[in-house]
Amino acid sequence: MSLKYLGIFKIYVCFGVTLACLPHASYAQDTTTETTAEIAEIAEQLELYVMPETGPFRPDQIKIANQNAISDWARSGHSDSSSEAFAHWDEDGEIPPTCAVCHSGAGFRSFHGLDGSEAGLPASPVPTGGVVDCATCHDPSLSGVAEVRFPSGLMHPVSTPAEASCMTCHQGRASGQQVAAATDAKDPDTPDPELGFINPHYAVAASTWLGGYAGSGYHYPDKEYSGRFFHARPVETCVSCHEPHNLTVSENSCATCHENSTPDEIRLSRLSYDGSGDLTKGIRADIATNAKRLLGMVQDYAAQVAGTPMIYDGHSYPYFFADANGDGRVDEVDGRAVGYNAWTPRLLKAVYNWKFVSADAGAFAHNPHYALELLYDAMEDLAEPLGQDIDALGINR
Repeated sequence: MSLKYLGIFKIYVCFGVTLACLPHASYAQDTTTETTAEIAEIAEQLELYVMPETGPFRPDQIKIANQNAISDWARSGHSDSSSEAFAHWDEDGEIPPTCAVCHSGAGFRSFHGLDGSEAGLPASPVPTGGVVDCATCHDPSLSGVAEVRFPSGLMHPVSTPAEASCMTCHQGRASGQQVAAATDAKDPDTPDPELGFINPHYAVAASTWLGGYAGSGYHYPDKEYSGRFFHARPVETCVSCHEPHNLTVSENSCATCHENSTPDEIRLSRLSYDGSGDLTKGIRADIATNAKRLLGMVQDYAAQVAGTPMIYDGHSYPYFFADANGDGRVDEVDGRAVGYNAWTPRLLKAVYNWKFVSADAGAFAHNPHYALELLYDAMEDLAEPLGQDIDALGINR
């Protein structure tokens, strides 16, 4: 029996059973062999709802090819609309165009012209509520993006849609050129009220990876910097190491070459950069030690040379605050914290590089040599006015 007539048959059976249960008078039955247009129309409509010939089913038992990827994404930071990355503008009800490029799927598509608009910053603020959704990375038109612009002005060619989406948002929003422009031709150790903290922003992995080629860190004059970090060929793209949906790092990729090592234990060098001489620990430890040492030198410089002690608070923007009376507490005016206000060109350069390296938790894997160079050069520059001997620290560049 066809599905159409099976459906009609079910209606007749159900209708007949209903009538049989009701009290009614007897009538002579009229018979006809003619199928009315009304019945035919009902049968046609029912075709969409008739159960399949294989029997009943449950929607949650239907196999969806991408269900694992969707499930992973739903549990990742890219989908968390309540996180600071996406909820920061909720009270305003809209996201500024510059921020929307990476903090909203709609803003990202507008930036690359994937929504039919002209490529570039969105023409107006983007409504809140969006996240890094599926179409952010899987829009078919993303394959037409051939290069990504970095804060330094570098146009870097990309070979895959995944590379285009990752590099668009994980590059930061400032470069060493911006720092140089703000500090050039000024006395290095004189506080300047026109100077303020320049924030490289967050999650700058792509900029770290490209190193001196991208120029996102501040490059001290007459110094050479490592370029793009060419890893082993099988792990030469972002998604070679990072699972794109749940965002975890695939440590199995590391173990292919770095046997018996976790990422934290990978050394990559037989030279001790932090002065400890310990080559058994991972190079991540050298970067962390030198970053901590640089922050200490920054605070010593702020108090001793710039004349105003500094307090760092990584949970509150602009992160660096004034402590004019040196009591170890952030100064306040009218109940509001006072941002650091005694910036000198030398201090600004060092702080920028410290923040750039610290903003990339994976710098030890993305480009450890570039990170170490930025830290060393900043320490070397601060050592002179502090009266310290950089060589006595035993650290290496």
